[in-house]
Amino acid sequence: MTSVPPAVRHLADRLDGLGWVTDLLVAGSLATGDYVPGVSDLDLVALTGEPVGAARQEILTGLHRELDRGPAHGLDLGCVYVDAGRLADYGALHPTWTHGSLVQRRLSGVTRAELVRHGFAVLGRPPAAVLPDMTDDDVRRAARVELCGYWAQTVRRPLWWLSPVIADLGLTSMARGRHALQTGQLLTKTEAIERAHAPAWLKDQLRARRRGEQVTSPRGRTAVIAWQDARRTVASARRAAPP
Repeated sequence: MTSVPPAVRHLADRLDGLGWVTDLLVAGSLATGDYVPGVSDLDLVALTGEPVGAARQEILTGLHRELDRGPAHGLDLGCVYVDAGRLADYGALHPTWTHGSLVQRRLSGVTRAELVRHGFAVLGRPPAAVLPDMTDDDVRRAARVELCGYWAQTVRRPLWWLSPVIADLGLTSMARGRHALQTGQLLTKTEAIERAHAPAWLKDQLRARRRGEQVTSPRGRTAVIAWQDARRTVASARRAAPP
């Protein structure tokens, strides 16, 4: 098990006290050993023994707001709440706390792969006990879904790429997606920077930001580079998709 920030332990204790959350699993950078405090998000998945209806969603909203004001302040702690009875349904929407609000999202194939291959539990059972194994072909399919779904929508909105957050995330996500399609393996964000399709000066700045340094890239140039890379990568993923 990887050591975890106190905020994650605090969440585990609070969820355990509710009586209907059975497991709290760690995915993302914290699971892969690539977590950078103050830079990385905290990506968590909670399993429940029953559906999370409106009343329970209100409880979770209050709990997370309190946590975000206290131990999780500034940590971008997010958590998907999955009814274990719907875990096998890839299309199901689940209550998800992210960036200060509760929304409905799917548990993506990439997150499932992170859990199975690298994740661990801070409450309840280990990921391998609740999720099926994911083969390299499963990882390829998951990466293709991400590229041809969310990222295909994003490339149709070029002005979004003027956001430095979207541009940085796009460059690393495209590198991760290409690698997953080619190998069936997952890359960390730090590893993805080295494989980003970006000029040397921009990769240097990506590395600096990953270290937590306050470095600003030229907004327009970076947006164009990242958007064009995403367009090419999404188009390639579509061409490679099985009929």
